[in-house]
Amino acid sequence: MHASPLILIVDDDTELSALLCQLLKKEGWLVRGALTLGEGAQMIVKLQPDVVLLDVMLPDGNGFEACMDWRARFPSLGLIMLTARGEPLDRVLGLEVGADDHLAKPFEPRELVARIRALLRRQAPSRLETPVLHFNGLSIHLLKREVRVGSDQHAEQPVTLTSVEFKLLLALARSAGQALTREQLCEAVQLGSYRPQERTVDVQVARLRRKLRAAAPGRDWIKTLRGEGYVFVAGGGG
Repeated sequence: MHASPLILIVDDDTELSALLCQLLKKEGWLVRGALTLGEGAQMIVKLQPDVVLLDVMLPDGNGFEACMDWRARFPSLGLIMLTARGEPLDRVLGLEVGADDHLAKPFEPRELVARIRALLRRQAPSRLETPVLHFNGLSIHLLKREVRVGSDQHAEQPVTLTSVEFKLLLALARSAGQALTREQLCEAVQLGSYRPQERTVDVQVARLRRKLRAAAPGRDWIKTLRGEGYVFVAGGGG
């Protein structure tokens, strides 16, 4: 762990990177830069940064593809996508491939700082709490970003979840027994100003429940509270 948060900028725009480096150092953070995805991957392994600011269009590849790869290889890494495109579909794509947040260029420097701070605050509980949350027949591995479920008849097995589904489950599990509103769940999966519609949250929760039920028939860890939202049931009762 670093004495101060380490931010890695992966962007081939040297002028922008220099400005960001100057800006972020003023916040007391350690800052490093990489001009290509290949260089960025090497620096992630070597430096283990807390947050990566990742451009989409780079000389040696696409940032979305790199984001998906890095999320799988470095589950606890904070990832913020920086792109010249600000279309809602791009924001959704960034989240689906594992990004924690998304910011379209040009952006207000104070907004970038605020989003990095928010991401670092959200990472802090994961560093303090046990790396694995255990419930009846369900475990959540925070560092691996892996969920395993089982039943009385079957041993626990991994369940493949999208980044959004994992964040939803983690938010619910951290507040086990306590109802979370759709608005609270929206905030749990997206740090920036963009908020998915409540209907989108319902769809994502429905997909998450189907995956958990398919892996452990007869178990149901997520209950719907009409007019309130959703609640995680630690016992996984049917």
